[in-house]
Amino acid sequence: MAEEKKELEREAPGAEAAGERESAEEKRPERLESSIYDWARSLTAAVVGVVLLFTFLARIIGVSGPSMQDTLYTGDRILVLNAMFCDFQPGDVVVVNDYNAQLEDTLVKRIIAVGGQTVDIDFVTGTVYVDGVALDEPYIKEPTYTTDGTVFPLTLAEDEVFIMGDNRNHSTDSRSTRLGPVKEGYIQGKAILLLFPGETPDTEKRDWSRIGFID
Repeated sequence: MAEEKKELEREAPGAEAAGERESAEEKRPERLESSIYDWARSLTAAVVGVVLLFTFLARIIGVSGPSMQDTLYTGDRILVLNAMFCDFQPGDVVVVNDYNAQLEDTLVKRIIAVGGQTVDIDFVTGTVYVDGVALDEPYIKEPTYTTDGTVFPLTLAEDEVFIMGDNRNHSTDSRSTRLGPVKEGYIQGKAILLLFPGETPDTEKRDWSRIGFID
């Protein structure tokens, strides 16, 4: 009996180890399933977050045409903050809906004046005035020499903005009777960040140093 007892004592540790291995093997699939579930849940949350971000908070749009040179070029990809989160001010670069039959494209322009302000342009000197003060415009490609039908001086309604392209003589904007002052309700949002640069016309290359906030 004593010998049998000793034999059982010798076998017991091995049996216990085998039991632990079996338990570990049973738990491994459970841990794998748990990891897959956590990963799938995180991925779903990330996708939903991105969808909500680009539906309600911001969107990415592409720039087409020369009207905002040398601030923006064709092929640039910009991040636009939704209008509901913006308090539009002179100097902001904005995206405007295509809202009349003559101008069917979405427009990217700069706000020159807001509601209640008076805009005047001296097309001889190329100077733009707001409320009688000449603007300092380091962002423009060249002075404003092109007239397009709008009569100045022009006082804006409280819900209007006056927009112009930075490439003043190659831009259809609020100087044109086809567009005129823009109701704020037609503004999609404010361009805040250049995410991906298009090719510059002079070099036909991408200038990656341009990535950053839009002034």
